[in-house]
Amino acid sequence: MRIKTTIVFSLVASLGLASLGFAADGDEPADGRSLAFDRKKGNCLACHAIPSERKAESPGNIGPPLVNMKERYPDRDKLRARIWDETKINPDSVMPPFGRNKILTEEEIDLVTDYIQGL
Repeated sequence: MRIKTTIVFSLVASLGLASLGFAADGDEPADGRSLAFDRKKGNCLACHAIPSERKAESPGNIGPPLVNMKERYPDRDKLRARIWDETKINPDSVMPPFGRNKILTEEEIDLVTDYIQGL
């Protein structure tokens, strides 16, 4: 049974159907943290340090560290807009437009926004 489950979840991940509520590894429901750390999805650590995460290996320094986010973004919608498409706010940004380019679904952006705002 485990093999069939693994095959199904592998297909779901390869078809970009993670919005069905499962993380790319297929074993656990998707959440903001797992999406933010997933190299095929949010990949926030490629550009940002998340100092509160002890398991974060080789964080990037292209973007600002993700600290005190609730204080920096008390308005959740403003943070979500940046994740959706930072280039609308800063046309020179190198941050990928996760929503516009359909890297993340609406649901996934909401999950990542909640996770990041909680840092």
